[in-house]
Amino acid sequence: MQELNFPSYAFKLKSSENKTLIFDIIRKKYVVLTPEEWVRQHVLWFLLEEKNYPASLIAVEKQLKIHTRTKRTDIVVYNRKGTPEVLIECKAPSVKITQETFNQIARYNLTANASYLMVTNGLAHYFCQIDAENETYVFLKDIPGY
Repeated sequence: MQELNFPSYAFKLKSSENKTLIFDIIRKKYVVLTPEEWVRQHVLWFLLEEKNYPASLIAVEKQLKIHTRTKRTDIVVYNRKGTPEVLIECKAPSVKITQETFNQIARYNLTANASYLMVTNGLAHYFCQIDAENETYVFLKDIPGY
């Protein structure tokens, strides 16, 4: 897999039925290693190792109801009260981060109401803090640690 703009982590990989699988430390199971999953796993380890978030506050592929449609967020980090604190959208490295990517996570956040958003393709990372009262956001250099 492609090298990403994250520290190196000790991933557990295995092969099964001609597919490479990677162990998801949050879901506690092996999942098919796709380019997007490669990015997601780096983000999870980044949250755990660099930002010190407890694994118990992180959810992967969490379902959200947006109007009548069900969508899945890539990663949600909750605070101790159980409300979403950080909403994260992961794309494959070959996918450019565009306004549509931000629109997608903004639609998800209408339901989630997270304080922070992160969008990444593993190469470029964007972090925003949401000001819900004024319906604006501010780009940050990083998301806060735990």
